[in-house]
Amino acid sequence: MNPGIPMCASASPPFPRGKRRRASPSSGKPSPRCPPCPARPASGRLPYAPCSDYDVFASPAALPRVEWALPEETPMIYRKYGNTGKHVSLLGFGGMRFAEIEDREACVRTMLTAAEGGVNYFDTAPAYFGTKSEETFGEGLAELRRRGVPYYLSTKTFKSRPADVRREIEAQLKRLKVDSIDFYHVWCVTSLDQWLGRKEDGVLQEFLKLKEEGLIRHICVSSHLIGDQIKELLMEGVFEGVLFGYSAYNFKAREKAFDAVRAKGLGAVIMNPLGGGIIPQHPELFSFLKRADDETVVQAALRFLWDHEDITTTLVGFSNEKEVKEALLAMEGWKKRTADEFAAVKAGASASFEGLCTGCGYCDDCPQGIPIPKYMDAWNQMLLGGKPEAIGDRLKWHWNLNPEGASPCVECGQCEQACTQHLDIVRRLREIANPVVPVSEGMGTAK
Repeated sequence: MNPGIPMCASASPPFPRGKRRRASPSSGKPSPRCPPCPARPASGRLPYAPCSDYDVFASPAALPRVEWALPEETPMIYRKYGNTGKHVSLLGFGGMRFAEIEDREACVRTMLTAAEGGVNYFDTAPAYFGTKSEETFGEGLAELRRRGVPYYLSTKTFKSRPADVRREIEAQLKRLKVDSIDFYHVWCVTSLDQWLGRKEDGVLQEFLKLKEEGLIRHICVSSHLIGDQIKELLMEGVFEGVLFGYSAYNFKAREKAFDAVRAKGLGAVIMNPLGGGIIPQHPELFSFLKRADDETVVQAALRFLWDHEDITTTLVGFSNEKEVKEALLAMEGWKKRTADEFAAVKAGASASFEGLCTGCGYCDDCPQGIPIPKYMDAWNQMLLGGKPEAIGDRLKWHWNLNPEGASPCVECGQCEQACTQHLDIVRRLREIANPVVPVSEGMGTAK
């Protein structure tokens, strides 16, 4: 929660949707559902007190009293973040896609608009817009503290050696203008071998030291692995939360990750809930998600994720205030599917994804050591976007791979025998390794 602000240990569970209440600024008395709290200063509560597990109080000296309060009613839903005791908003704020990062004032307004709608989970990273996303968060979160609005802060590090991790977080704390980070992630685990190397470098030991020193509150991990591999990664036992990609586009490949989420009592934070832009760019392909004609495919895609009981929060990379308001409207009109309805809509995805790799990972045993699922994921980007360069972009920026990495293929056919979608993987690998990738065949790539 806000650095330097004591948390209410006796706060009640979050209010149901549309029933959030505040204390009276003049009386400073807790709302009816909040028991007396030893953290409350004698001078009274701040103007906005959400009265939930993230209820906070602070002295007037720490945070000036201002004219600020969330609406009496908000559609926001809050879910428990694993076993941490914290509740976070089901809609989270991702700091990767500000429209004009140089326009600091506009970016901060976008953050404040999200907070007004009940968003309390803000996620960034040291490489988003260079360091400018974290710097922007520093300004925005400082304003939230000034206004007495509670939040949780999430960021990450790709560093592994203890000295490097230490230097990174010290710089991050300055940029973010805080003295502690709520959720700190071992960032971008793209293979189990890479993870073993980072462990050997001492990344976990340094994270544990940071937590002991109070510089971070919860140790988390961010990964692009498929479900089985994420599950193996999470069995480490030290992690309290995980951040991974999951959407109506790739849910089959990541579903098994939730086995470990449930078994370990972890928070599950979802990135790329719109498939990295694929879903809004191809509404006809994802029309199976919609339950009404007036429902947009973006609303339907977000609601599909919110129907998943094991998902803690979904990060949307907001560009501007308009996008924030659109996402809040999706929350306002959301009615959770039953388990049977949710299973049915998942089943409806199969016909829509003909020719696409679903990322099941059965081909991931190549005798030549080619990480085939990652190359097939990149091929998907080209199929859906129609641009050959999408393959190289996906490999470079998402998987840290080169197209030439597909060239060792000896065309043994083992991967094709294992493929549940009967895709011509060998041809795809051959064409990925070639600098000219034809796109004329479009979706018709199933054998």
